[in-house]
Amino acid sequence: MTLLSVVLPVHKVQGYLRQCLDSLLEQVYTDFEIVAVDDCSPDHSGAILAEYAARDPRVRVVTLAENAGLGQARNVGLEHAVGEYVWFLDSDDWLAQGALTAVVDRLAETAADVLLVGYDRVHWDGRVELPGDGGLPAKTPRVFTAAEWPRIMNVLHVAWNKVVRRELLLQLELRFATGWYEDVSFTFPLLAAAPRISLLRRVCVHYRQRRTGAITRTVGDRHFEVFDHWAQAMALVERDPERAEALRPVLFRRMMWHYFVVLRNAQRVPKASRRRFFDRITQDFHRYRPVVGYRPPKRAMGLRHRLVARGSFVSYRAFEQAIVLARAADRLRRRPVVQARRIASRVRQAAYRAYYRLELHLPVDRKLALYAAYWYRGVACNPAAIASKAAELAPDVRTVWVIGRGRERAVPPGTDYVIAGTPAYFRALARAGWLINNVNWPNWVRKRAGSTHVMTHHGTPLKMMGMDQADHPAAALDADFPAQMRRADRWDFSVSANAHTTIAWERAYPCGHETLEVGYPRNDRLANATAADSAQARRELGIEPHERVVLYTPTYREWLPLGRQVLDVDAFADTLGSDTVLLVRAHYFAVTADQQPKRRRGRVVDVSAYPVVEDLYLAADVLMTDYSSAMFDFAVLDRPLVIYAPDWAAYSELRGVYFDLMALPPGQVETTFAELVKLFADRRYASAAATEQRRRFRERFCYLDDGKAAERVVRRVLLGE
Repeated sequence: MTLLSVVLPVHKVQGYLRQCLDSLLEQVYTDFEIVAVDDCSPDHSGAILAEYAARDPRVRVVTLAENAGLGQARNVGLEHAVGEYVWFLDSDDWLAQGALTAVVDRLAETAADVLLVGYDRVHWDGRVELPGDGGLPAKTPRVFTAAEWPRIMNVLHVAWNKVVRRELLLQLELRFATGWYEDVSFTFPLLAAAPRISLLRRVCVHYRQRRTGAITRTVGDRHFEVFDHWAQAMALVERDPERAEALRPVLFRRMMWHYFVVLRNAQRVPKASRRRFFDRITQDFHRYRPVVGYRPPKRAMGLRHRLVARGSFVSYRAFEQAIVLARAADRLRRRPVVQARRIASRVRQAAYRAYYRLELHLPVDRKLALYAAYWYRGVACNPAAIASKAAELAPDVRTVWVIGRGRERAVPPGTDYVIAGTPAYFRALARAGWLINNVNWPNWVRKRAGSTHVMTHHGTPLKMMGMDQADHPAAALDADFPAQMRRADRWDFSVSANAHTTIAWERAYPCGHETLEVGYPRNDRLANATAADSAQARRELGIEPHERVVLYTPTYREWLPLGRQVLDVDAFADTLGSDTVLLVRAHYFAVTADQQPKRRRGRVVDVSAYPVVEDLYLAADVLMTDYSSAMFDFAVLDRPLVIYAPDWAAYSELRGVYFDLMALPPGQVETTFAELVKLFADRRYASAAATEQRRRFRERFCYLDDGKAAERVVRRVLLGE
């Protein structure tokens, strides 16, 4: 018999599911199964489960026809489990290395019916909170019952920190109830009835503290369901009166503590419902207060008990407000003196934005769409493609671009624009009904009611972004992750190129926007391109029809000086022959405002400042890059690609990546200069093997690039279709 069944309910966790599954399947101990229950998840979770099940027989997938909820999904998983023990793990959490080995060893030592395991809390901003001994009591018997050691009831009452003998659940006929707080009516009856309980005081589970999506951060009256689950828990514990007598005092105190946690959290019970919630606490206080063994807690919690016993909501509310004020005063006393230059900076900022704040009082102009790209560098990328299609489908919405000072020459003739930092700029930011950008607007920009913010992004992610960079701080240019998330909170829509991108963005930017998985609008031109378009692009670049064009687009490496490359461009160009032109496009971070669009030096043409990158793609016969997102765009053309990756190991470790490019390349991969030269000499980049690699790459990343992505965005966003 399999020793352990891990039951994994899955619903809307596409951004975290791979990490969870990998943490299980990469454990040294292997005698376990994963029963993954797809609870009719509307995202790509089902496809991820199918992928893992196809490659590892330990993964079994049960798919529900309709969404049943967390509790019922766990029950279905239990029905399909065959292990001696069952572990109800949440699919957005993940296991620590060596966790399964430690669990199995402890089970063998203790023959426990319920084994409680340690955990840490991993917050969305990268903070790790490690409770003492993994959140478990420090001094307990080796094996015990809850009646023998009642304080076990004070351990976090969740299902995922308990490994349970399956036969015990069947004997007790204990299942998860429906609704929120289902762990309450499962955990306490289980602990009360278990003949043998033991603890494993080490971190086994990394408990993810999600920024959005958790019920603990969802305001609504469904939090009243906590009363029903506690009533069910109390009733199940009372099945054994002898054990219940020993447990009533500690269960009552735990119940009251839980009620106050829910009531005091502004992100749970609505303000208008708090009096009613308080009254329900009062009812349960008198209903369940033990006749024998109850002693009121000390200090603040004791006062809360007394106020609830009297039903004094007004006094209770005043008490909680007094605590908040006292804590705020304490923080002020500890705050260091603000430096004079910091004050001066704020004064200057206030002066610059005074006009902006005045404009915020005027109505939002739903006939004005404000566009920007790459921190005001020009008219480009996804916003440009959307603006072009909007002019066709929504001509009544006026298009205005934000352009940085000194970059006016990059603006196409006839384009309406404002210069960043001018009154017209602040007026447009304050009044625009549509704000469309491929990066974030400044921190101080307010999200107005009635305005719509669209984040188009500017590349399919290979490197980690957003919150995922917290694990790779060496490459994080902006390590202020809370500020990143506040900017992302302004988004109404986030444009995604494919399923891979959707999953990555969900983890990187855990906010409340709507995802538009429609393909990248900037690639519409590539998808619709003809041979005549390519010929025209070559003529504009001064390239002869017979010449071979190699486009080199290296990515940016945060740990190298700006402008330094891993390839000696001139030496490489010398090996290509007289019939080849090497176009070099550096990362936009290395481009200055006064740089010429084209600078030719022999066979090398520097096109780093060329305004329209799609022209370069159309002109190129082959793209050479390392880890730039240009590979995903160029693949739309179905032309040869070459990956030059001399530092893949360092890049993937320092920067963090979403997939192994060496396992799924878009074409031939070379890691040394000599191999690269030989590849271009014999043109193996166009071989049958390279073509097959490109086909598989396009299948995963380019399937939505049909030339209509911009139209899909405009129809959904501007036209509301």
